[in-house]
Amino acid sequence: MDITRVPNEKKLYLCQWYFRVGFLFLPFVWLINVIWFFNSAFKQAPFDEQKAIKKYVIFSAIGSIFWMVILISWIVTFQTNRIEWGEFADDLSFIIPLGSK
Repeated sequence: MDITRVPNEKKLYLCQWYFRVGFLFLPFVWLINVIWFFNSAFKQAPFDEQKAIKKYVIFSAIGSIFWMVILISWIVTFQTNRIEWGEFADDLSFIIPLGSK
């Protein structure tokens, strides 16, 4: 999809829609929203819908960064404490290493 060919009203609708979908615990959608609409929000000549698009792009970036920090924190915490947590960590794991004998 070439976002530069889309009318400004449709850009605002899409940007807003992606922002709302991101609230369904899909931070990747917020990242896509930032990437797709960054040029429209900050680099193009001013147009009527630009202020609203800019707002959604900024909030999408904040939400995406927030979720990335949470996910990275959880991954680091789990990986460093997995052995100490014993059976509880095994219950949280999808793949349980068999080990060697």
